[in-house]
Amino acid sequence: MLDKINYYWRLLGTAISFSCFGLGGLLMPLLILPISALSPPQQIRERRVKWLIHKSFWLFMRLMRTLGVCTFEVKGLEKLQRPGLFILSNHPSLIDVVLMISILPRADCVVKSSLLHNLFTRGPLSAGQYIANDSAEQVITAAGASFKRGNSLLVFPEGTRSTPNQPLKLQRGAANIAIRTANNITPVIIKCSPTTLTKQEPWYHIPARRFHISIRVEDDINIEKYLNQAPSVGARCLTNDLTDYFTKETHQHEPA
Repeated sequence: MLDKINYYWRLLGTAISFSCFGLGGLLMPLLILPISALSPPQQIRERRVKWLIHKSFWLFMRLMRTLGVCTFEVKGLEKLQRPGLFILSNHPSLIDVVLMISILPRADCVVKSSLLHNLFTRGPLSAGQYIANDSAEQVITAAGASFKRGNSLLVFPEGTRSTPNQPLKLQRGAANIAIRTANNITPVIIKCSPTTLTKQEPWYHIPARRFHISIRVEDDINIEKYLNQAPSVGARCLTNDLTDYFTKETHQHEPA
């Protein structure tokens, strides 16, 4: 009986959480307007919009935890306090993006170009100067400019959420950004136990118990040796090494 009550409470909590998230998406443009009007310099406007989104996601994650939907922990957070980081992470669940941005006040992300034309998302994404994935060259150029402005760039090199119990498949785009901008990589390992909100699961398919997300920030990966090769060769070698690295790390230190 108690298990059933717990299950339906978490289902209700999940529904409340995602309803609030959707409502926040509708209200966000209304909050962006005064920021845009009162912050004429583009860089100041961008920074304030990113901070607003960061705080909104911070509140959302605390709401989910308060409702008993999930718990989370971050190890090595101090490593993310530096400006201009290139952060790569695996992507086991839908909530990864929200949780990562909730701990990164000045995070840039590469987003689908279609979101910049969506009525509900184009305002915040444009004001925050998030990077559209129109073309590889444009992404690399925008990433380099973002690093120079002191932002950190968060990329999920798989390009989509992981499939549980399947090998990781990394795209070459992340390695190309690292090599073309000569930025070392700050790797982040995310574990979600039990698995939930994967690509194959709708939000209402909640796990049998409250899920726990563990974020572990690792030491930087120096890319100097890959810069001594042709960019295409270096990107291919780096992608292979990153695939091995994330495969190994995601199969270690499983959360309790």
